[in-house]
Amino acid sequence: MSLDWIYWAISWILLNWHSAWDAIGVGSAIGTNWAWILAIVFLVVTVRVILFPVFVKQIKSQRAMQALQPKVKELQEKHKGDRETLQREMMELYRKEKANPLMGCLPMFLQIPVFLGLFHVLRRLNPDNQAKTLYGWSVEQFESATHARLFTSPIAAKFGSSASELAALDANGTTVKIIAAILVLTMMVTTYLTTKQMINRTGRATDPQQRMIQTLMLYGIPASLLVSGALFPIGVIIYWVTNNLFSLGQQQWVLRKYPPPQMANAGKAVSTRPGAAKGTPAKKTAAKGGTAKKATKAGTGTQPVVDGKALAPRPGAKPVKPKKGGATKRKVS
Repeated sequence: MSLDWIYWAISWILLNWHSAWDAIGVGSAIGTNWAWILAIVFLVVTVRVILFPVFVKQIKSQRAMQALQPKVKELQEKHKGDRETLQREMMELYRKEKANPLMGCLPMFLQIPVFLGLFHVLRRLNPDNQAKTLYGWSVEQFESATHARLFTSPIAAKFGSSASELAALDANGTTVKIIAAILVLTMMVTTYLTTKQMINRTGRATDPQQRMIQTLMLYGIPASLLVSGALFPIGVIIYWVTNNLFSLGQQQWVLRKYPPPQMANAGKAVSTRPGAAKGTPAKKTAAKGGTAKKATKAGTGTQPVVDGKALAPRPGAKPVKPKKGGATKRKVS
C-alpha cells in the first residue's frame, strides 16, 4: 500500500503553515529559521485539533476499563483455567458496558502515520536530491527547508548523521550532536511525563497484564527513545517534543473538565457504622463515636457508670430480701 497520500497531506499542512508565518514576516534569529520551526509546531496543533474528539473518547474509554476491573477480576477467578470462556465472558462484559479496550491506544495509532510522513519528508531535505518538487513542493520551498536550522543545526540532520550527510547539509557535527542530544533527552522526559500523568489520573490497573503494559509504556518507551532518537532528524524530534507538551496541556484540561468519578467523589466517603446518618462522612461519625465513648467512661453520657464493688454484699452480711411490690413492673402494652 502506497503512503504517498500521507506525504502529500503532511507536505501540504507544513508548506501552508510556513507560507503563513513567512507572510507575516517571521524570519531568522539566533541561528534559527523560525518560520520552519513554527510550521512544524503548528503541524502538531493541526493534527491534535483534528484528533481531539478521539482523544476525549480515549479518556472515557480508559476510565470505563478501569471501572470494570473488579468485574474482570471476578471473571478471571470464576473461569480460571478456561481461557476460551473467560475471553467470551469478558467480550460480553465490554459489549454490555460499552467499553472498548482498543480505544485507549487509538489516538497513538492515528498519529503514527503523521510521524512517519514527516520523517520521510524531512529525510528528503538534501541539496543533492533531484526530486525537489515531489509532494507539491516548489524548488524555492525545498531549498529554503534544506537550509532551515535550529540554533545553526539543520532540521534534516540527526545525531547519527554521517560525515558525508553533514557535509552535504553544511553542518557542524559537534553542534548537531549537542542540539540533537538535548532534544532527545527532552523527548524522553516529556514522553515519560505524558504517560505518568495519564496513569496517575486514570488510576493504576489492577489486572497484572494491564499493569505490565502500563509499566512498559511508562519506562520502556522513553528508554527506547535513547537509541531510536539518534536516527530521527532534528525536525522530527521537534515534532515529538511539541506533541508531548501539547498532550500534557490537553490531558490536564480534559481531566479537569471531566474528572474521574473516584476523584470527583473523594472525601465524601459514607460511614457504614450502625445508626450513622445517611451521607455522614466517616471521619465525623468516628469522631462522634469517640466522644461518646469518652463521655460514657467519665460517667457523663446517657448511661451512668455502675460501680460493681459498691453493689456487692459485704462479707458476713445477711442477704436482704426485696420487699413485695418493690420491683418495678413492666407495663404490657
